[in-house]
Amino acid sequence: MNRLSSTGGIDDSSPLFLQIAEQVEDSIVDGSLAEDAQAPSTNELAAFYRINPATAAKGLNLLVDKGVLEKRRGIGMFVTKGARAALLAERRAAFATRFLDPVVTEATRLGLSIEDLAALLAERTRKEPTA
Repeated sequence: MNRLSSTGGIDDSSPLFLQIAEQVEDSIVDGSLAEDAQAPSTNELAAFYRINPATAAKGLNLLVDKGVLEKRRGIGMFVTKGARAALLAERRAAFATRFLDPVVTEATRLGLSIEDLAALLAERTRKEPTA
């Protein structure tokens, strides 16, 4: 079964409609889909990813429910004003929960201060990429 991946392809990690929503969100966050711009249609997404149009519609409707897209009768769906800022805030919060909370917990166990963590982070960002 084909699924979308974070690189725009297909994978088996989560339901297709969620992956469609994530792909559209990614486009909004990276600026390739600007606020007030028309979003890809259900049929465009279905054809591009070779999925059922109902699945694509479910993903887009999820974004309508979140207030990221709005339906304009007869012309399509458009990115709402403030959508990028809202998505960035949501992703920052998720990032903190997923990555920073465990780091802070472990740092506390090790007796590291905020300054120690900042120094470690600075050191890691100065290193040359290995790949």
